[in-house]
Amino acid sequence: MLMEKQALLDGFQKVFHRPGKDIFFSPGRINLIGEHTDYNDGLSMPCAISLGTYGVFAPRDDDKVELYSENIKGEIVSFPVTDRYPIVKDSEQWANYPKGMLAYLRHEGYLIDKGFSLYIYGNLPYGSGLSSSASIEMLMGEVLKDEFNLPVSNIELAKLGQRTENDFLGLRSGIMDQFAVRMGKKDQAVLLNSATLSYQYKSMDDPNYTLVIMSTNKKHSLANSAYNERVKQSQEALHLLQQKLGITSLSDLDFKTFEAYDYLINDAVLIRRVRHVVTENERTREATKAMQVNDMERLGRLINASHVSLAYDYEVSSCELDTLVNTAWQLPGVAGARMIGGGFAGSAIALVKKDQVENLKQQVGEEYRNKVGYDASFFDVEIVDGPRQLN
Repeated sequence: MLMEKQALLDGFQKVFHRPGKDIFFSPGRINLIGEHTDYNDGLSMPCAISLGTYGVFAPRDDDKVELYSENIKGEIVSFPVTDRYPIVKDSEQWANYPKGMLAYLRHEGYLIDKGFSLYIYGNLPYGSGLSSSASIEMLMGEVLKDEFNLPVSNIELAKLGQRTENDFLGLRSGIMDQFAVRMGKKDQAVLLNSATLSYQYKSMDDPNYTLVIMSTNKKHSLANSAYNERVKQSQEALHLLQQKLGITSLSDLDFKTFEAYDYLINDAVLIRRVRHVVTENERTREATKAMQVNDMERLGRLINASHVSLAYDYEVSSCELDTLVNTAWQLPGVAGARMIGGGFAGSAIALVKKDQVENLKQQVGEEYRNKVGYDASFFDVEIVDGPRQLN
């Protein structure tokens, strides 16, 4: 599924009028289960996927950094390598994702003292909730690590990606997206504990089942959505529970303790938010058990339950996402389906038998068009390794 290298080199040549040197790829991510838990120090189980972001790099002799996105097709964004401030011009704000990585690597003392040109092209569906931002951040991390021989660890790069979004861009996200992209492994899901950053790989190499991405084709923007509101609500509920409980995050709760102390919250909305976090962590634990014995039907039921919790307790689904998921649930060979990512738009996934993939696309696509009024898109993906140089 990788792009032809020559097409990428030709794109670089057309924009910068000189040859590109090295080609890189950084995957996007999906999340099997464990949604809106990472910023609550909980469990998640993401995978790196074969759709992602490509970069073509060439060094410069001066201190000028040049960034160009083939997807945006705007002007070249340029700034001195020492510039550490976010870009404010609307048409260039996409460049804050790679620029933030550069700024924070330099802030941490890594030697990046020469300019360069970087041509970027992504084949992740726009606004799909497949973490194009983390893909770009980890692409930049890989480029800088390789080209400047930086002794930076993979986990530190993931942390700097989260810092870029939190502090450089103002999105209060957890670390799951960057961690999934950076630590991706072929045919493996990553069971991540966001509190400790401990992780395990769980096999997704089942001969009978595959994952299909179902995109709503409705723009998804975490920064402009209620994502930050959900983070704030989680923190409000935590503070209320800490009146009597010695917990540091909502993920410290088990369901029995939550039921015994929900009176401290005494707010219907906040109680629903906490209930999702507590039950989603438990579903993720159960999912690991199902995967250990290759029980895809059980895994699918947990995925279904995750969507119900996200829709009713966390209230981050939408008519478009519900249509995709509810239709998929009715079809033969579909073990499970749910929305993924921040919510409100973006994408869902379906865990489906390989011989039923085309039927899924046809039936879900037809129902979606009839109910929503425009087409959904479907993507077959492989689970792949993390960022790497291609040549």
